[in-house]
Amino acid sequence: MKIDYPEGATPIDPEEAKGLKLPHITTRDQLNKWEQANILQAEAKFFPRAQKKILTEEFILRLHKGMFGTVWKWAGKYRTSEKNIGVASWDVAVKVKGLCEDTQAWIKARDPADDLAARFHHRLVSLHPFSNGNGRHSRMMADLLLVHVLGRPRFTWGRVDLANAGEARAEYFAALREADNRNYGPLFSFVRC
Repeated sequence: MKIDYPEGATPIDPEEAKGLKLPHITTRDQLNKWEQANILQAEAKFFPRAQKKILTEEFILRLHKGMFGTVWKWAGKYRTSEKNIGVASWDVAVKVKGLCEDTQAWIKARDPADDLAARFHHRLVSLHPFSNGNGRHSRMMADLLLVHVLGRPRFTWGRVDLANAGEARAEYFAALREADNRNYGPLFSFVRC
């Protein structure tokens, strides 16, 4: 498989690439199309019906499997390899659990819904718990949190497909880098533009 990674994308290592369920995929464009079709199936499954216990490790894993399970054998499982971003692979489960607990505390403290969901997204994508699909997964998690827990509409996420390279993707990554430095303003603006 020949993959040209857009800015900010984490490469799939050779062992992870062996988990591809569809051997006819040979390019990044083909992979994106199959993954997007799987993601649309997940949206149809998870958004229309009320979801319970979204802020759990079990739900986070189930959603990832729902989004990528027709494409990758390791979908719905935490990564076991080290990446150029995120926490150590052996620490992922603990950090995800901590994020879920922190987010429940933010909800009890009545933090503003959009700010809370954007911070949740930033922390989850920063942990980089999966081998692939972390940005798309964390954006859908934030949207499900908004819709099913906080009673708010989904974020607009710049009104474009952030999986493809372009100005909006660059703006999104710049906002995430600012959030890394505890400046959430650009991310708060981006998610509802």
